[in-house]
Amino acid sequence: MELTGRIDSLDELTAMYRPPSERALGKQLDRIDDGMAAFIDLCPFLVLSTTDGATSVDASPRGGPPGFVSRLDDRHIAIPDLNGNNRLDSYRNIVTHGRAGVLMIVPGKDETLRVNGPAAITTDPGILAGFTKELRVPKAAIVIETAEIYGHCAKAFRRARVWEPSSWDELSAAPDLAAMYGCLWQIDEPEMRHALEQTYDADLARD
Repeated sequence: MELTGRIDSLDELTAMYRPPSERALGKQLDRIDDGMAAFIDLCPFLVLSTTDGATSVDASPRGGPPGFVSRLDDRHIAIPDLNGNNRLDSYRNIVTHGRAGVLMIVPGKDETLRVNGPAAITTDPGILAGFTKELRVPKAAIVIETAEIYGHCAKAFRRARVWEPSSWDELSAAPDLAAMYGCLWQIDEPEMRHALEQTYDADLARD
């Protein structure tokens, strides 16, 4: 599509907005403090963002029991490799580009925690053995250095009413994956839904 009103320079961009406050600038750290550590230790869900630095950008959900993210020290976190679809999009990008971003989410909390920094994939036995014992020992893990770590405010979650059950009812017509795949591949939705549930059960059992 032809895009009008496109912003093509940093000067154009910054001219549109007021400067960030000192508090907004000062919240960014390069290591994990005690408050952030408590959030990480209870976090059961995150979105992992990666790029190959050229044409590929990927955002991938990751989840597990609270504690599935391991704090290695005050500068590094590790995320275990759990059963997925084996496309390896995130892993390919990390091997190629070596950086990642993470948005950490705790259900019921409108605020989130963000981590950006150098990333690598490791098979170090000491790191792999350090995850919660509710999960199998993974074959690999992603280690991310906290070059940038900071909390993110609640406005987006509150605008979206993410944790309000009344909003869930209002959005009940949104298609699930079975409906989307059924449209894509012309497969009966109940059949697709049953197949997906079998896949979920099998993969989760392997964790």
